[in-house]
Parts: sequence; C-alpha cells; structure tokens
Amino acid sequence: MKSMIVSLGCILSLLIACNTKKEEPAVVIDKEQIKQEIQAKENEFAETYNSGVLKNIGYYADDATSFFQNRPPLVGKPAIVEFLLSDVGSSTNKISFTTNEVFVSNDGNLVVEIGAFKVTDSTNTAVNTGNYITMFEKRNGKYVAVRDMSASDGLIK
Repeated sequence: MKSMIVSLGCILSLLIACNTKKEEPAVVIDKEQIKQEIQAKENEFAETYNSGVLKNIGYYADDATSFFQNRPPLVGKPAIVEFLLSDVGSSTNKISFTTNEVFVSNDGNLVVEIGAFKVTDSTNTAVNTGNYITMFEKRNGKYVAVRDMSASDGLIK
C-alpha cells in the first residue's frame, strides 16, 4: 500500500511538472505613447487633407474601408482618396482631429481610436463638427487605418 501511495505521488508530481504552463513575457503596452502616436497620424492626415494633395496619403491601408454618411462604404484606398479629393474641391475650409481615447489590443497590434473632428472656415469659425471611430492595425511597424466611420454633430453651415 505504501509503495502504491509513493507511486501515485510520483505520477501526480510528474503530471503537474509536465503541465506547468510557462509564462510568456508580457508585452508592455504604453497606452499614452500609442495615443500620442495616433494623434500624430491624425495631425499628419489633417495637414495632408488641408493641403489638397491626397495622392500620397499614408493614413489608410490599401485594403481599408471607410464609412461616410449617406453613401455606401468606400472600399480600398483608391476609392477613399477619390472621395476625399471630391470633398476637398476648391474649399478653403480646414479640418482638425482630436484623439480622445484609444483602446489597444494586448499585443499592441490593433488600436481603436475614438476622436472628434472640427471643420473651420477662413475666419476660423466652426462650420462642421463631429465624432469618429478608427481602427488601426500595425503593419510593417506603423499603424494604418483599416476601418473608420464618422458622424457629424449636425452643425453644418
């Protein structure tokens, strides 16, 4: 009986030792740094948009989908850029973006941003404001927008 208990103890010890889960090193996510990185992308996007030269826009992934109000989804970077170019036209209005919150995946490869936009006229008067949600994916070490959606607050002059 004693040898059976010793054998059972050895088997249990062996099973526990074999099933011990090794801890993976945790990925350190600096949410504030990522928020600053996303805000910098928004600033760059606004600068590019306001310049009217959108062909080199690095904000969107090639396979991005964008959901604008009152239209079907824009699928692919070329469709999004074409829409943005038609929107810019000869307007002197300027857009700006503010990153309010970011939600970062555990590995840091996906970020959902919640932000606000403001469009001002040449006298710096707001002519449109609203909110947006953008999902970024890290590709080749940089975040690119893969999905976005915006909604106006209704202040359109």
